[in-house]
Amino acid sequence: QEWKNTFATWDPQDFCNISKVVLPTDTYWSPPIFILERVNGQNSNLDYMAVMHNGSFDSTQAFQVTLTCSLMILKFPFDTQTCNLSIASFLYPVTDLVMKTRRTPAEMMKDSQSYFLTDGEWKFTNLSIIEYIEELCDGEFSVVTYVISMERQPTLYILNLILPTCALYLLDMAVLFGPSSLEDKINFQIAIILGSSMLAVILNNILPTSSNKPPVIGT
Repeated sequence: QEWKNTFATWDPQDFCNISKVVLPTDTYWSPPIFILERVNGQNSNLDYMAVMHNGSFDSTQAFQVTLTCSLMILKFPFDTQTCNLSIASFLYPVTDLVMKTRRTPAEMMKDSQSYFLTDGEWKFTNLSIIEYIEELCDGEFSVVTYVISMERQPTLYILNLILPTCALYLLDMAVLFGPSSLEDKINFQIAIILGSSMLAVILNNILPTSSNKPPVIGT
């Protein structure tokens, strides 16, 4: 966060050319912000902020947060999810506090991609920023929303789920129309049903339960 306080200025020449000091966050006023989609999180112990001689304040807080996100898993495992991270301050109306982003979405996208040091299940694809005014309880408040798009990496699911399922059904058709006896066909069909049931259990454990529509692969 960056903001200016015109009452916290000084001339560096009068103070041994000191143009910057680091103070605890409770020394001066700082804008209180909230993440609307936040479920829980863990803040860091970095309770300090930098003050410049021109009254410019700079506060950096690193924290880990869990957000609520609406999932659309119809195309699982080839799905792309979009989640919002909305930052607001409902203690001060827009007449007192207006929040603006310092960097462009392209700059933040580049920085965000540099934080992903390993290839996990998700691929960070896009980041956009929306600044708007939210009306709440007969008041208007400034809100900044980061729209984050992520694409699932399907390789693991193709190897462990899709390919075994396709192999089972190909074997099913091969045995069904093959020259085997009826007893052999029934025994093999039972084995295929058991294998399909195990894959269905694995799929059920993988998929989230918060989606309105089941995935095509599950159907």
